[in-house]
Formats: sequence, C-alpha cells, structure tokens
Amino acid sequence: MNEKDNIYDKIRELLGKIPGSLTVLEQQIDADVQLEYYHCAKTMETDFDSEKVLLAKDDLFMRDMPVEGKKKLLLQLAAIGNIEAFRTLEKFVHNRENGLTDWATLALQENRLLLESKLLDENQVLISSGLGGKGLKIRYFTVLMTRTGRSFSDFEQKLVTSELQFALKNCRGELENIYFDLELCTIISVIPLQVPIQGLFNGILDECNQYGDFLNPDCMITNVKILSGNQIRKLIRQRRVQKKPG
Repeated sequence: MNEKDNIYDKIRELLGKIPGSLTVLEQQIDADVQLEYYHCAKTMETDFDSEKVLLAKDDLFMRDMPVEGKKKLLLQLAAIGNIEAFRTLEKFVHNRENGLTDWATLALQENRLLLESKLLDENQVLISSGLGGKGLKIRYFTVLMTRTGRSFSDFEQKLVTSELQFALKNCRGELENIYFDLELCTIISVIPLQVPIQGLFNGILDECNQYGDFLNPDCMITNVKILSGNQIRKLIRQRRVQKKPG
C-alpha cells in the first residue's frame, strides 16, 4: 500500500462501487480466529434445515456439547436471517464463560448484517481486523524508532506526542495510547478509513525530523495485533539481518 492508498478506496476498487453501508468490527479479535471463522463459513454447507437448527439452538448452552459442534451451530445460526437466531447469538456472546466469545461475536455480527441487508434492501460490508475499530475508523498499532538507537529525550517525547495529536486531530483520528520505551515509541490510534495511513505517519516523521532528524524514517504499522517491546526488537534485528548483503 503506497502513501496515497486508503482502505475506503480499496473497497471501492474491489467492489466496483461503494456499498450501501460499511461496518467496522469494533472488537479486538485475534486474526487467526477470524481467518478460521471465515474459512469455515465459506466452506460450510448452505442447504441445512433452518428450522432444525433453531430447534437445536439451546444446545449451545449445554456444557457437554463438543466445541466443534458449537462452532458449527454458531455458523449456521449466523446464516439464518431472523430475530430468533440473532437473539440466541446475542445471549451466547453475553455468556462470557462459553470459551467461544470471539467466534460467537463474529457470528453475531454476520447475522446482524444479514438482517440489516434484508430490512434496508442494500448490501452491508463488514471490515474486520485484529485490533478492531470504532465507527468507521480502524485501530492501528504503530512503532516509531530513534535513528541511532538511543533513548528518546524529554524534548523529543513531547515533540512526537504534539505532532501526533495535531495530525490525528486534523484527520479526525483519535490517539488512544502513546508509550515511550527507550528507543521505541508505540502508538495505538483509530483512524478513518479514508485516510492514507502510510502518508499520515510519513508526514509526522517529516515534521518531527525538522528538529534534529532523530527519527528513523522507517516505522511499523499494523492493524493485526499489539506487539511487546521484546517482539518489536526481535523483528528489528531480523530485518537488519535480512538487509545485510550476501
């Protein structure tokens, strides 16, 4: 994705036009769980008996029902566009002891979009990522680094924070967290779909580097998961090894 790319335009490019309604999944759900869910949903048989599934809906709450059986039943309920299926999924999601909260949340969201598509007579598109979002904004985890590997000074911390807040305010984004750990600055923010993410952070880097050229021009940006300091430093070491000639 280059500096001018944004998720909104990518959706339009893929679908040919902007759909009737976009929804961003707000919950933070592990990307591997999402991949498994959507793969199972795609390969699931679609000619099942909806009435039989609804009659079996209470099996979800039985402790002795196998996990794989519950997953299948959740997928089937997600594909039934009526209120009874929706309320069952909603009840199951609120039962935090079921051990399948993330899977059930995806099923509930799928069912909600199906109902809305029928009621509003327009396509509904769900945008999901590991870190979730808010409204029509995606949550991102970003890492900035000092150019030389030394720790951020107090002045540099204040400058980065100020420039970040200014840039996010201008694009209607939100800063949820910023943390300085020696040579690393980790940022959690929610940013509108229409904003080119790489361009946004490149602009912040450029503005900060007018005062001492202290930031590494490379930064990490992901909407998949939040990384620890040790994980970040391990990735940096791996990149350096890969860049070494020969």
